[in-house]
Amino acid sequence: RPALAGAPWRLAEADAALDEVPELRDHILAAIAEDAPANPADGGVIRRGYSAELDELRHLATHSRQIIAAIEARERQRTGIASLKVRFNNVFGFYIEISKANLHLAPPDYERKQTLVNAERFTTPELKELEAKVLDAEERALDLERTILATLRAEAAAAAPRVRATAAAVAEIDFYCALAETAVARRYVRPRFSETGEMKIVAGRHPVIEKLAEAEAGHFIPNDLYLDRGSHRMALITGPNMGGKSTYLRQAALIAVMAQMGSFVPATEAVLTVIDRVFTRIGASDNLARGRSTFMVEMTETAVILNSATERSLIVLDEIGRGTATYDGLALAWAVLEYIHDRIGAYTLFATHYHELTELAGRLDGVVNLHVSVKESGDQLIFLRRVEPGSADRSYGIEVARLAALPAEVIERAREILALHEKKEETVSEELEAPKRRRPAGPELQIRLFEPVGWQIAERIRQLDIDNLRPVEALQLLAELKEELGRR
Repeated sequence: RPALAGAPWRLAEADAALDEVPELRDHILAAIAEDAPANPADGGVIRRGYSAELDELRHLATHSRQIIAAIEARERQRTGIASLKVRFNNVFGFYIEISKANLHLAPPDYERKQTLVNAERFTTPELKELEAKVLDAEERALDLERTILATLRAEAAAAAPRVRATAAAVAEIDFYCALAETAVARRYVRPRFSETGEMKIVAGRHPVIEKLAEAEAGHFIPNDLYLDRGSHRMALITGPNMGGKSTYLRQAALIAVMAQMGSFVPATEAVLTVIDRVFTRIGASDNLARGRSTFMVEMTETAVILNSATERSLIVLDEIGRGTATYDGLALAWAVLEYIHDRIGAYTLFATHYHELTELAGRLDGVVNLHVSVKESGDQLIFLRRVEPGSADRSYGIEVARLAALPAEVIERAREILALHEKKEETVSEELEAPKRRRPAGPELQIRLFEPVGWQIAERIRQLDIDNLRPVEALQLLAELKEELGRR
């Protein structure tokens, strides 16, 4: 406790709450043996020297032969009968046997119990008492231990509130010590808090992944993060799988939580703002028992975020919309981002593979693009795991699949299909404009990922005036569309 002298107020409060409960402590130390068995029924829990009665019973239970031999030697010396014997049987218990020739030497305090042909058997008050003690010494010792333990437990139960309060204080002090020790060992820095709403993390690190990387002789790549209440309120992070997007999201949330709970943080510099809650939607999961798919769970959790977050919250979203059709997912992700930007205004980190979403940085004044960088060296893909400004130019999904050892035939076919769809794909940003912008009249037409219908054909169909279209015109139009599809 002297180490806590002059400690900050919270540690001082914890120190003041420490109650050693000295009477209980001293009683336990005096009563319980150092090497007490785990099961009290085995005996030996009570320390030797604590109870004179218990010590005597233990001595009788373990040294009865030596005690009888000592009595026999003493009586031989006292009576002068060298052939005197102390024996035991189940009928008479302990007795002294003296031959007929030595009967005249028997002391008057001997009580005759049995007469034999060549000897007489006697007992004494000492032997009667010893018999009663020795025969049930072990069981009586266990009973006495149980009684002492029950008394000790009752005393501990009476002091339980004081013990619990001390345990809580010790736990709090241990918690602060663990944070301090980790901060020194892992080179953490003291965060500062900004009243302007600025969040600036320089060379931030994930506290767990960094430790795991070092254990495997690796090196964790630190990254910066900057958010504010103005033009950097939301960050869209793009890049390949395995590039480090999810780690970047998690470390930002962890640093925010660690700083606000009073810990130093894994970074070179950290300026943070006070947040009311951290909302996360990371990873894929389902709940088959309740009939909820991965996508349903994802949407339910997203709904909780949108209905609960405030402008002082930190929202961390990882690939919203990936559990459904491509354009459904893209539309939902786009709409969720617009809603957070326009209605909530929370600090947001959003990792995605929908590259169309990067156009929001040019449409919404609080959105910036970030990407996880990679390097291509021949046919090799090197993950640099550095988060840099701007959007990624591609997802490298096929390259990651190749690293996972998919058959070469599958990889080549995937490249062919990707090239085909990249050639035909048109931007859909006009269809995903914010509510304040133009909305096309009539029902929307969804174009699926592998649907061989061009965007121009879809537009032609969408603009048809079906009510005024004559049958001959309809047939002619179908023929034209069929011919155009044949050319694609």
